Parts: sequence; structure tokens; C-alpha cells
Amino acid sequence: MKTKMSLSAIAIAMLLITGCSKDPVANLTDEESRIYITDHDSSANFSDFHTFYVSDSVAVLENGKSKMQLTEAGQAYIDAVKQAMIRNGYIAVNKDQHPDIGITVNRIISTTTGVISGPSYWDMYGSYWDPYFWGYPGYGYYLPYNYAVYSIREGAVSLDMIDLKNAPESGELKVIWTGLIRGSNIYNPVVADSQVKALFDQSPYLKSL
Repeated sequence: MKTKMSLSAIAIAMLLITGCSKDPVANLTDEESRIYITDHDSSANFSDFHTFYVSDSVAVLENGKSKMQLTEAGQAYIDAVKQAMIRNGYIAVNKDQHPDIGITVNRIISTTTGVISGPSYWDMYGSYWDPYFWGYPGYGYYLPYNYAVYSIREGAVSLDMIDLKNAPESGELKVIWTGLIRGSNIYNPVVADSQVKALFDQSPYLKSL
């Protein structure tokens, strides 16, 4: 598999390294916050595939649970994928017409919960917040509890291409391409077309003869 990451990701990394502000990422626009990652099976010859079908709903994956859903944003992503494939020479067919490629659209939502414990945080608190700052030199900090809990909710959109043409012979449904989008305000019908285009622009090998 070969992975490609857009320059947006590199730009974010450079901002984190060189930025003078306390939180440079917080100053990014929605577009600047987005990361586009593509990966594909290097043994797949995408010109050998000619027809495709895009799922008619979106799989929503949230904290280990899944459900099928179709919203305005989901439909916009489905339509954008269809148009991108057609522009690249592929032919859209119905699922019962045995397409060469099956494409799924997935919305991934992850909530991460963590703990800041005493030894890793509070024990050193006095070194960066000297009690003198509050007008109490020589005092120590006292914490009646020893941890704090935080929660982060993140989202992404992924597209997966599945080789249906060779499935009867191989005996498996092989994923031959994946595109992943992360960032602010990505699950939005207004930006769906540009987000899908960014993934396809990173994948010039997605062409049918």
C-alpha cells in the first residue's frame, strides 16, 4: 500500500513547530485545518476496472457502534464521488449489474476520554505557577483530588473502493483504495465536492481506459 498526505498536513506541522502564538492551530481556517490522506494497493491496475457503484447511504461509525444514515451532507458526498468517478472515465451502474468497483462513504466520529493524573501534572504545578504569582511566596499547592478527566470529540470522512470484479476468483472483498478527510466542518454539503476532488487529485492513477 502507498500512502500520500496533502501539503495541508505538512503546513499544520510547520505551524506547530514555528508558530509564535500559544495555539497556532486555533487560528487556522476550516480549509487550512483539513488533512487529506490517500492509500492504495500498489498491485491494483485501476485502468482494468470500468464500472462502479456508490453505496446509497453512509455508514456512521461512532465509538465502536455503527448505523446507516442518509443526510443532506451524506448525499452530497455520494454525488461528489459519482461525479469524480465519471470524470475519470468510469461508468456508474446499479448494484445488481455487477459493478467492477464498490465504493462506500463513511463518517467516523470518535470521542476520546483521558485522565490527567497528579504525578504527571499537579506535582510540578508550583514550578510553572509559582505561589508568588498569587502573592503567597513559600506556600505549596494542595489538591483534594488527584486527577482530572477530559474528553475530545473528533470526526473524519473516509471513502473506500472495493474490488468486486475479482472477488469471485479471490474469495475476498479487497479494499484497493482509501481516502480520508479530517479537519473542521468537513461533513457539510457545501464542501463535499471540493473535499472529494482533493482526494482524487492526490490519486492520478484512478483512471479507466
